[in-house]
Order: sequence, then C-alpha cells, then structure tokens
Amino acid sequence: MRLATFNLLHGRSLTDGLVDPDRLTAAVHTLDADILALQEVDRDQSRSGHHDLTTIAAHALDAPGHRFAAAVVGTPGEHFRPLRHDDDGHGEPCYGIGLISRHPVRSWHVTRLNPAPVRSPIYAPGGGLILLRDEPRVVLAAVLDTPHGPLTVAATHLSFVPGWNAHQLRRVVRALRALPAPRILLGDLNLPAGPARLLTGWQPLARHPTYPATAPRVQLDHILADPHDRHRLPPVTATATPRSTISDHRPLIVDLG
Repeated sequence: MRLATFNLLHGRSLTDGLVDPDRLTAAVHTLDADILALQEVDRDQSRSGHHDLTTIAAHALDAPGHRFAAAVVGTPGEHFRPLRHDDDGHGEPCYGIGLISRHPVRSWHVTRLNPAPVRSPIYAPGGGLILLRDEPRVVLAAVLDTPHGPLTVAATHLSFVPGWNAHQLRRVVRALRALPAPRILLGDLNLPAGPARLLTGWQPLARHPTYPATAPRVQLDHILADPHDRHRLPPVTATATPRSTISDHRPLIVDLG
C-alpha cells in the first residue's frame, strides 16, 4: 500500500508558471499512490483553467474514492471568505485540499480550523516581508476498507503562522481520535519533523526534506501514524521524495508492506 502527500501549488510549474492539466495528470500518475493527500488545490479557479484538480488527480490514479474539501471561497491572496457550510461555494472559485483513495471509502469526515487571529510577517521573494492575513484551514478524513483492515486517513494543510499551526495540529489529533484506529495523517503541516512528532506523539513514517522543491532543506510535508494499533499495519518498506514537474514542494511517498 503506497501513501503519498503532495502540496500542488495549484498545479503550477515553476519552469513556465503555467497550470497544464496534462502535466498534472502525468505528475500524479507517476506517484502511483493508493492513498494521496493533496494541498493547495483549486476548483473552478481562473488561474488553473477552472479545472477541478482533485478529480483530475483521481482519474490519473484510477481511484474511485476522492473528495475535495474547500477551506475558502474565492482566491487566496486576493478576495476570499470562509465557507458557511460544507456544501457552500458551488459555482464559485474554491481553494482547499483533496483526498484520493483506490480503496473503498466507508465514510468522509470534515473538521474546520479557524485562521490565526492576527496578520503574520511572511517573506515574499523580491518583495521583502509582508503582513499576510491567515486563511481558514480544513481537515478531510476518510475511513477506508483496505486489504489490511479498516484504516482512517486524513489530509490537511496547516497555518503558516508559528504557534498557531501547533495549536491546529493538536486540534487535528483530537478530532481524529474519534475515528477508528489505525490512523494516519498526511499533509503540509508547515512544521519541521521534530515539532510535528512532539506535538502529536505520532510516528513519522518518513524523514526527508521536502521544501523547496529545487533543493529541499526542511520537511514541511509529513505522513504520521498514530501509535495506537499501528501494529495492525505492515511495516514501512520504502520512502521517497521524487522530483516533479509541478509545485514548489516535493511529494512525500511511503510504501507499507
């Protein structure tokens, strides 16, 4: 069983700055993941050709189980608003995360996370420090039927604001404890590996830098397993952070069994 997480940068290439659905399809197909968590995902955004990127990725993996969970309606960095309910935003541009599974999905679960209450200084290449407003975040979990038994997997993309992302991560763990074990969290946590492990008590299944993609120096993207009932899953047999034709992050891959 192959797990992967990938911050897509809405499918944009760093080479030419374009979003090409065929290039996205090829990049995701190469991962060959049975379970794939996606971050920075667009649906009906003009910058990504009004495509549903989660559906494109699911078709690339021939995966019947997939769902997009919007964090905001609108375009990040421009005008956006929080969702009022899970079905909000249809017919409008949305931005959030996706979760894809080749295994049957028993149930889907969404947990919403509040943005940081203050603006935070962020370095903008070529522009120095800017004060940026944080966005709401979302956790998308699925209970799966796998060859190894039931499994809860969850995708998220946490805040870039130091301290607030730690607060959100504790909230994620509390929410996932209500779902069946074993449990695996995949996503861009905007935290290095050490703090992510200490804050959750969960086991990192891979330790590799993933950002920036051209010469990774820090691991922001993680696949963590809850120690509770971890023995019911097969051991890790391989890990990788392959180069991709899209995004400023590298995907993180873990093979079990």
